[in-house]
Amino acid sequence: MQQPTPEALIDLYRLVPLPREGGRFRQTWAGPERADGRPEGTAIIMLLTAEPGDFAALHRLPTDEIWHFYQGDPLTLLLLYGDGSARTVVLGPDVLGGQHVQFTVPAGTWMAAEVADGGSWALFGCTMAPGFTVEDYEHGDAAELAVRFPQEAARIVALSRA
Repeated sequence: MQQPTPEALIDLYRLVPLPREGGRFRQTWAGPERADGRPEGTAIIMLLTAEPGDFAALHRLPTDEIWHFYQGDPLTLLLLYGDGSARTVVLGPDVLGGQHVQFTVPAGTWMAAEVADGGSWALFGCTMAPGFTVEDYEHGDAAELAVRFPQEAARIVALSRA
């Protein structure tokens, strides 16, 4: 079986650019609407490449977000926690080597993702319950976050957009 190209995946899944955050995505599911107007849950499929500027910029959400690795090269996920600590998680196929095929980012955690060094692309998904709404998305400010997390300042700048 031949490995697909990013272009073939973009066409197959009809992925479109994700505003502000970056990458290409498509929402694949939204559950029934709750009384508060939010969907019960949502799921997206997303593609990042190692091309310059193709990353998921620092952002946070008010509910947990579950990341699912599907195919391609490992994906690094930078996490910045409310207590000032930081962690890098690698999503990928080598689960016995410490990579994750599924990882839950806790609500309120700043997160950003990029294809791991040496890789070319990663196909993954994200699921939320209750579901995502545009109002949930909080875009990270590089200067503010670099002050709060000086140990990750260089990565924060690299994984931020104005």
